[in-house]
Amino acid sequence: MAAQNTATTDAAQAGPSHSPTGRQWLALSVLVLSQLAVWLDNTVLNVALKTLADPTEGLGASPNQLQWSISSYTLVFAVLLFTGGVLADRYGHRRLLLTGMVLFGAASAWAAYSGSATELIVARGAMGIGSALIMPATLALIAQVFDERHRATAIAIWSGSSGIAIATGPMLSGALLDHFWWGSVFLVNVPIVVACVAGSFVFLPGVVTRVRQKFDPLGVVLSTAGLFAIVWGVIEGGHRNDWTDPAIVGSLAGGVLLVAVFVLVELRVANPSFDVRLFRDIRFTGASVAVMLTFFGLNGSMYYTSFYLQGVHGQTPLECGLSIAPVALGVLLGAPLSARLVRAHGVRPVVTAAMLIATTGFVAYVFLDEHSGLPLFWVFLILQGLGMGAAVAPTTEAIMAILPADRTGAGSAVNNSLRQIGGVLGVAVLGSVLVSVYRDRVTPRLSGLPSRAADGAAESPEATRLLGAKMRLPRLSDIADEGFVHAMHVASVVGAAAAAAGALIIWWGFRRTSSGARSSM
Repeated sequence: MAAQNTATTDAAQAGPSHSPTGRQWLALSVLVLSQLAVWLDNTVLNVALKTLADPTEGLGASPNQLQWSISSYTLVFAVLLFTGGVLADRYGHRRLLLTGMVLFGAASAWAAYSGSATELIVARGAMGIGSALIMPATLALIAQVFDERHRATAIAIWSGSSGIAIATGPMLSGALLDHFWWGSVFLVNVPIVVACVAGSFVFLPGVVTRVRQKFDPLGVVLSTAGLFAIVWGVIEGGHRNDWTDPAIVGSLAGGVLLVAVFVLVELRVANPSFDVRLFRDIRFTGASVAVMLTFFGLNGSMYYTSFYLQGVHGQTPLECGLSIAPVALGVLLGAPLSARLVRAHGVRPVVTAAMLIATTGFVAYVFLDEHSGLPLFWVFLILQGLGMGAAVAPTTEAIMAILPADRTGAGSAVNNSLRQIGGVLGVAVLGSVLVSVYRDRVTPRLSGLPSRAADGAAESPEATRLLGAKMRLPRLSDIADEGFVHAMHVASVVGAAAAAAGALIIWWGFRRTSSGARSSM
């Protein structure tokens, strides 16, 4: 046990007047790499979507199957984070991290060799289970390894590491797709898992908390069913283009009702899976919701960015990955910069400004068209990344600062689950907006074609272009490009509105705090 607790001992020895030790930095490296695997899996798939939609090179996935290939992972990830946090607090954060990494690696191999879009969706859901065990443990272990003085810096590095995944994921995916089959983008997780498992045994503390949290199966079932019903309703509503369909209305209404019941149940149990009592602190609420809205816009925009670059501009997967990389530069600049600015000015002005910068990056997509040059696109991506990086790090530290030591796993799960819920809804809502607006835009322009062919071609830009190639009608490619760009403009405005709402929530939620590092939390 002494060897297992070395990192914790080092944290105590470092003290507020000393710099972190080398072992502490190595422990942080393991935690960052663990999180990197989770984020990498989100970003590698964005570049692979067009390939998966191809019936020859991929799985012939439909637009709603593509949305579910992303959402099955993030939805399962989001709703089981609550359980993952409780299990981590009960059985030990390192133990849950190791369990999650092994499960994540095995499910990644399954996804790589899936024989159909449906099997891929299920395998991605299994990957989400592993991620739900990994993420709460990483943030909780940072709280164990680093003392109060250095924790903010460690969390800023941890948060900023998502920028590395945003950069390397698309580039790595593009390089693999240029040389191998689509499943290779999932196999890249396996060596990362091996390295993290080995590093966890050597550098991470293995302390198990004495607080024995009880399970909350009813809360898990209600939250899972409620969120699934809402996301299914949003995705299917966009796919069917009929929001009055009884199945869609019933799914959305039922999901909202189940979530409301879930909140009431969680308020009445002693050890809830999702501690809604934490939201009594207005700073916790403001920070959590702002982060959720940030990921709503980011994940949604990354979903349609791949189609814009590969479909409209005709880029290869590798070129697409390289073109998306500037967003990571913004994240890597924003995260450490915000930590210094918060110490001087407080959370409220810094994060509000960051969210407004992100808003500018999202809404700027309306200035892009079929002929826009990449430099302008890169500027918009850097703005998005800068705003995201500068917003997420200080809000995450604000959230962790209010949590009691024995609830860091569950509390960090709340934070991470809201990120993922934001990402799920971003893909679902903006993806559905994209599909609905595109269909409405191009359908009148396909009226001269046979009705069955026109209906199929209106489903997506890829379907429109494919029909144009089969019928030797080049104008259909132009119709697809113009229709997609118009739909992207509408979706980007929705994403910008979400980021702007996050800025208002931060400004309001932190209005009673004074500036300074600790008082601002």
